[in-house]
Amino acid sequence: MGRCGGDWSRSGPARVGEKALQKVENFRKPMLWDADALNLLAINPDKRHNRVITPHPGEAARLLGCSVAEIESDRLHCAKRLVQRYGGVAVLKGAGTVVAAHPDALGIIDAGNAGMASGGMGDVLSGIIGALLGQKLSPYDAACAGCVAHGAAADVLAARFGTRGMLATDLFSTLQRIVNPEVTDKKP
Repeated sequence: MGRCGGDWSRSGPARVGEKALQKVENFRKPMLWDADALNLLAINPDKRHNRVITPHPGEAARLLGCSVAEIESDRLHCAKRLVQRYGGVAVLKGAGTVVAAHPDALGIIDAGNAGMASGGMGDVLSGIIGALLGQKLSPYDAACAGCVAHGAAADVLAARFGTRGMLATDLFSTLQRIVNPEVTDKKP
């Protein structure tokens, strides 16, 4: 678990152990949990409201003790179940990413495409959401805005180059244009 800046932290993809879990137990600032942190959460479930979890369907199935088929058959319900069990905000990644929070906050992200089914895309999403948390957005707003920007960047790339061979690193310059249109669209 590493601290990134002063206002949020990200747990994952490095191996997270019991000591790390104990360290975050009393952490009050917004946190984003992904990758191995979700594996640890599945073993040691707890509920906290300052956390954004970002599971893909396989991780969500592990967290809820069900099959991936069950997750995919009712993504909205499963995202709500993640929030009921673990608190905070759940971002259920995949086709039609779902963002859920209490009491009834629910967002379905229609941006994105099949080119995003490649290694590192989830890490980019985590970085975007984490950056927005660091800018003091609420966890729900950071998750929604991050997912929209992430998907929109991939859609711009797909329209220009197609979805085959899309890499996570391809999103960077497009993301910059999407989140800073007033700056990046100016002609020198």
